[in-house]
Amino acid sequence: MDTPAAPKKQNKARLVLLLATLSIGAGLGYKWWHGNHYVSTDNAQIEGHIVPVLPKIGGYIDQISVRDNQLIKAGDVIAVLDIRDLQARLNQAEAELAAAQAAVGQKGQTGQIQAQISVAEANASAARANIQQAAANADKARKDYQRIQSLVAQKFLPPQQLDAAAANLQAAEANLQAMRSNAHAAGEQVQVGGANLKQAEARVQSARAARDYAALQLSYSQIKAPVAGRVSKKSLEPGQLVQPGQLLLSLVPENDLWVTANFKETDIGRIHAGQKVEVEVDAYPGHAFEGEVDSVSAATGARFSLLPPDNATGNFTKVVQRVPVKIRLNKLDPAHYPLRPGMSVVATVVM
Repeated sequence: MDTPAAPKKQNKARLVLLLATLSIGAGLGYKWWHGNHYVSTDNAQIEGHIVPVLPKIGGYIDQISVRDNQLIKAGDVIAVLDIRDLQARLNQAEAELAAAQAAVGQKGQTGQIQAQISVAEANASAARANIQQAAANADKARKDYQRIQSLVAQKFLPPQQLDAAAANLQAAEANLQAMRSNAHAAGEQVQVGGANLKQAEARVQSARAARDYAALQLSYSQIKAPVAGRVSKKSLEPGQLVQPGQLLLSLVPENDLWVTANFKETDIGRIHAGQKVEVEVDAYPGHAFEGEVDSVSAATGARFSLLPPDNATGNFTKVVQRVPVKIRLNKLDPAHYPLRPGMSVVATVVM
């Protein structure tokens, strides 16, 4: 009675074994096929720019216009410093500029200096003309003296005429020297007038530069957002004394995110820029983001660590290295699927 049941059990066992074999074969086949068409890693995370907000001047915080995790636009005022000292310095600089303008002739004295320069230039021009005339007179007196000297030596003229010619020559040369001195003095007057004008203009420019610098410092009292982003790690309170370059908070832009995926070095030879990537974020299971390989790092991640491995010393144990790959994300949807730097993802590169 038990004999017919044995073949049935054997057939059932064979069927189970066959199905198991087929399942294992199908699994191995799928794994082989998937490995040839996809490269995947869960050693990946969202990356993004983290922009520090630093004051350019020191002072006490008077107002704060943002709160933690608030989304703000570029140029929005984040905080305002106490401006009383800065406003006083600007008022002083403006007063000094007004005084410099009044002192150097913005209200008439510059015109006087220009007039003095014009007069000095006219005198210099006249002096140069007088030099030419005096030089001509001296040349004529010299020739007359030489001619009379020859005639006196030949006893055609009395010696008294030679004395008179010598006196005329001496007077002409003295007049020429005087004209040259006048021309030199007139030229110095022109130079002095020009120097005075430059000094006056320099004083005004210096005072204006001081005023502009004071105004610039006052504008720095408003600490503005350098980029659009979400406020993070805010560390400022009203009345707090801040120093130039002190970190007040960080801004994380939401429209410039990417994925850094650390692939095994055994797979990196199959990855290149432009390949499509499927990105699954742990925070949003079931939703896949589209991406594209942007670039492959020039070195393994271990090379950028604080203590890079030194395989030349001690016992060597070979470990498969990881190479960072930058993946651009396409079609972000911050309203429904907001991404944050540091989120864990699974990146799958399509071969």
